[in-house]
Amino acid sequence: QVQLVESGGGLVQAGDSLRLSCAASGRTFSQHGMGWFRQAPGKEREFVAAVSRGGRNTAYADFAKGRFTISRDNAKNTVYLQMGSLKPEDTAVYYCAAAPLPPGRVVVTMKEYQYWGQGTQVTVSS
Repeated sequence: QVQLVESGGGLVQAGDSLRLSCAASGRTFSQHGMGWFRQAPGKEREFVAAVSRGGRNTAYADFAKGRFTISRDNAKNTVYLQMGSLKPEDTAVYYCAAAPLPPGRVVVTMKEYQYWGQGTQVTVSS
């Protein structure tokens, strides 16, 4: 069982940066691949970024490449999403998720994630 709590969302201006954090409970965090997803009003939830359980392998949605960076600190049971050059279209609720995976694997589809946080709102004004 893994419980996830996101933090770090807020209201920022276009071009600003923001770092989201996702703190996980339990002693099995390092056995889980982690991902970030987002859902804008009226839209389906979409993949943002993912990281393997050891942190070596990552994957990004096209819109996130070059602007967002996912990382994790297994000693702190925390995964991060550093977001830069934010745009109004990045406005959404951002969710972190955990998937029990073998070492090195990264998954980008929602159905493979077993645990989800409650989300944190990110609003980017123009």
